[in-house]
Formats: sequence, C-alpha cells, structure tokens
Amino acid sequence: MSEQKKSFQGYRAVHFEWDCSEDGRIGVITLNRPRKKNALNIPVITELTQLFDGLSQANDIRAVIITGENGDFCSGGDLFEVVEPLTKMGAAELLDFTRMMGRLVRVMREAPQVIIAAIEGACAGGGAAIALAADLRLGAPSARTAYLFNQIGLSGADMGACGLLPRIIGQGRAMELLMTGRAMTANEGLAWGFFNALHESEELVEQARVLARKFADGPWFAHTMTKSLVNQEWAMSLEEILESEAKSQAICLATGDFQRAFAAFANKEKPDFKGY
Repeated sequence: MSEQKKSFQGYRAVHFEWDCSEDGRIGVITLNRPRKKNALNIPVITELTQLFDGLSQANDIRAVIITGENGDFCSGGDLFEVVEPLTKMGAAELLDFTRMMGRLVRVMREAPQVIIAAIEGACAGGGAAIALAADLRLGAPSARTAYLFNQIGLSGADMGACGLLPRIIGQGRAMELLMTGRAMTANEGLAWGFFNALHESEELVEQARVLARKFADGPWFAHTMTKSLVNQEWAMSLEEILESEAKSQAICLATGDFQRAFAAFANKEKPDFKGY
C-alpha cells in the first residue's frame, strides 16, 4: 500500500532553514552554518536525506531550491565533526558512512520535484556533490566549485561524482577537476554546462525562485516523468530507451493535464496544470 500524500508547507526544519511559497509549491532549503561556510555535519546530512526522501510523498511541493547563507553554498564535510572521526573508524563503519552520504544523492535524484541549486562562494567536496545531484544549477560570479577528495588522499569517486560530473561537463574536464582538486570558476562552469545561468549574488535566489515558479506552475507531472526517465536511461540500450519513453509518454497522454493543455492551446489560452 502506498504512503498517504501529505503537505510539506508547514515542515519545521531543525538543522537548516526551510521556507515555502504562499501556495506551497516551492520549497527553499538554506544551509545555515555560515561561520563554517555551511559545512555539512551528520545532523544536517541526516535531515536533508529524510526531507528529500519524504518529498516523494508531498502533495504540494513541486520545486525545491537549495542554497547557502552568507555568500557560500557549502564547503563540504565539517573537518572536525565529520572528517576527523573517520580516522578512528573501522572498515564496516567507514562503509556505513560512505553509503549514508551516497543515500543523500540518491534521494535527491529520486525526488519527483525539480531541484535547483543556487550556488555562490564555496561549493566543495560534499557540497559540490549535492550541487551535482540537483537538476539545475544557477551560479554567482563568486562561485568556486571544487571536488577536493584527492586533497586528503581519497578518490574522486565519492557521492556519485565519478558518474555524475562527466555526464554534465564531459569526461576530460571531469577528470581534471576530480584528480587535481582545483576549483572550477563560475565562468568555466557556465561554459562547460555545469551552470545553467549566472546571476549576481544579490539576484541569485530570486532568479532561482523565478525558474522554480516556471516548473511549479507548469506540467509538473510531466516534469516528474522526464526526471525519472533521465535517471533510468543512463544504463539502457537504445531499444530499452525507446520502449521506456513510449510507455511514459503514453501515461502522460492519458492525463487530464494533456487534455486541458491541448484545449487551452487550441483556444490560445494558458493551460491549468493540475498534476493528473
């Protein structure tokens, strides 16, 4: 039996800020540990994972923005709260930890909502992996995105980075960033396809809201289907892709959204997307 849908407009975050639009369609996550450049600790990681996992059953939220407070997105795992304890763990505990970090990326990719990362300043390590897990990324000129895992003797294969980054910016560029740890500038990120657009810092979140509103008021059931198929088709043959897309499009064609949108288009009116 499927879980009952519920509203997340009144969700009360404990370890970050959560704000919703008046109509409940857009949720904004703001990482708020500014003295540590919004570094991740276990409570933040755990609550983010729980929230994105729960959003699969939301009856209101259609788009999510994730950003950081005070000029930085997220500097990665907290050095003393997250990284240092790893030096004292055994193999089983280390695997539990790395799987926990990966689960955050998985639930973000599986969430039906369009996720937009609004990035300025530091975007590093686990924070850069969260940026990768988003569907779209808007940047400020100050954004510096770095996959720093090799700086502490770790591989770039962390939180899906070796799978996701090459798909977004290309294998050669991804190899450079993952193996040198150097920061990708905002202009590089735009030219390489990491960022969808750049905006000045003071306009960044507002522009993310404008973009989120387009998705939230648009054919969001169809957007959900598109996101799901993009995820699924990474490991499919062309034959499997065509069959999967045929089935998903047939589902969309059977919705009232399609019927209403066609009628509105024919009458030169704005369609009213209801999600069914």
